[in-house]
Amino acid sequence: MTRRDAGFGELPGSPFSLAHVSDTPNGGTPRPLIGFITRDNAPPIGPAPISRAWMPEMSKTRTGWPNRCLPMLIANQSGWELRNPCAFTATWMGQDDGVDVIIAPHQRNTGQLLPTSHFGNGILTWHLPMLFRTPPGYNLLVRGPANYPKDAVCALEGIVETDWTSASFSMSWKFTRKLMPVRFEVDEPICMIVPQRRGELEEFAPELRSIESDAELHRKYQVFLGSRSKAKQMEQLTRLNAGEQVQWQGDYTRGRHTDGDAGPPDHQTRRHLRSFVQPRRPEHRQGSCDLRAQNG
Repeated sequence: MTRRDAGFGELPGSPFSLAHVSDTPNGGTPRPLIGFITRDNAPPIGPAPISRAWMPEMSKTRTGWPNRCLPMLIANQSGWELRNPCAFTATWMGQDDGVDVIIAPHQRNTGQLLPTSHFGNGILTWHLPMLFRTPPGYNLLVRGPANYPKDAVCALEGIVETDWTSASFSMSWKFTRKLMPVRFEVDEPICMIVPQRRGELEEFAPELRSIESDAELHRKYQVFLGSRSKAKQMEQLTRLNAGEQVQWQGDYTRGRHTDGDAGPPDHQTRRHLRSFVQPRRPEHRQGSCDLRAQNG
């Protein structure tokens, strides 16, 4: 089984039915998120994973702990990833004669899903064969995968009113350097979708205040600063250089303040997003070019 096969079970009844889904963790009714497949070469889609390839490697060192950074881990999981089905290498040429981006697939199959240089100017675009539908009043933030740096290219993002539009959207990445070949592997994330309630940001009323205006918050902040003092940092650095194990503070991860007071009961350390349910009779995907599956 490849990564693209994981989490896509068949269930009886109408495709994308919510009848099988239990209530949400907060006791509410699940909201539908439907992906209508418009061609037979749709990319794999599933909940975004908690880690990234660079994070475990950095975590092996004594001075880097990205796998313990809860805000980063939660952000990593905050959406559904669409993954690249066909390996290719793209190079931004930027020539005056009209040759903008050269796209060289590692394998040529009929109907495979590959990006194009539709807009020029070093922009790589996937025309996604999927049309998403969200509940009334919900948009989709369409962006690149969170905390996923890639040399010489950067994901662009947009917001689409997917509760009513009958037009599909594309996903684009912008090259930052010319003549630098960029490789996209099979199953590499190319897009991340995140539902957002329309008009929610406009409901916020931003305001700046002195922290002294909230006595309790000020006190807790001072306790926090004391735990991060320069003296403590120097002590930890000395222990690190001596090869000793340094204790991880982890108060935020445990959902508590530095002074020991508890945080809110709904503090999250993980997200548990549902996988997309496949139609009852999934059709053969001619555009697939998973080399591992074909060679396995």
